[in-house]
Amino acid sequence: MTERDEFDAVRSDPDPLRRGRRAAELITVYQQRAAELARLRRAAIDEAHHTLGLNYTDIAAQLGITKGRVTQIRNTAPPQERAFFGVGPVSIGIPRRYGMEEGRERPFFDAVDMVSQTTVEGILNRLSIASSRQAIEPTAETVPEGDSVVICGPKSAPVARTLLADDPVLSFVQVGGGRWWIKGEEAAAGAWFDSPYRRADPIRSDVGYFARHVSPSRVIVHVAGITSVGSLGVIHWLDQNLPMLFMGNENNSVSGVVQCEFDDQFAVESSRLVAGPYAW
Repeated sequence: MTERDEFDAVRSDPDPLRRGRRAAELITVYQQRAAELARLRRAAIDEAHHTLGLNYTDIAAQLGITKGRVTQIRNTAPPQERAFFGVGPVSIGIPRRYGMEEGRERPFFDAVDMVSQTTVEGILNRLSIASSRQAIEPTAETVPEGDSVVICGPKSAPVARTLLADDPVLSFVQVGGGRWWIKGEEAAAGAWFDSPYRRADPIRSDVGYFARHVSPSRVIVHVAGITSVGSLGVIHWLDQNLPMLFMGNENNSVSGVVQCEFDDQFAVESSRLVAGPYAW
């Protein structure tokens, strides 16, 4: 169905509740596309200046706007790294876990996973991207439609293993009595990363993985720590380094490994890239 067909379908829907819900959904979609068009216009202006050698007065004349409007666009439009997450809206998924309480199995979310989800929401909000929360069931095999951030390791749900299978460079392996490692292939051959927090003599440090999967229809960002605080460390690093990571990888899938240090409340204090980024 084309955008015009969707628009007309909403207008002609005889059910007022369904019409209202669908209208709200389309408003969000159109707002996200408007934000992406603003980003593309800002990028086009910067490219014309740096690549074509045009000054901003000439660019304004070519676009039929004032030089002041060009300045306003460059200062207020979403930054280029917005596209790292796609166009939006973006769903943010974390694993739903199950445990026994008072003799009954009850669902719960890991507290650090919830902090990771909230932190990603803040990043997306800063980039003018609408978001929604998703629960990843232990049996989930597929990512929800549309642009997504999946915060989930291979132990938590099959969907993580499916995404990892598409990465030709990095993978998760379980060795040595069940301990998990992030293992490098090809360009990262010989690189193995385990969690210092899971060693016999633990320290407050963990490692995590990230990947950006690009397809013609959407972007999936996958984050997975050896433990949940490893995922939070990845997000901490992405928050600080997104422009660097995005530039040069605009159209590429990319992955890497991050190590972080955290305090006794599992708040990340520092993070650094230890492998990658690998474009593929």
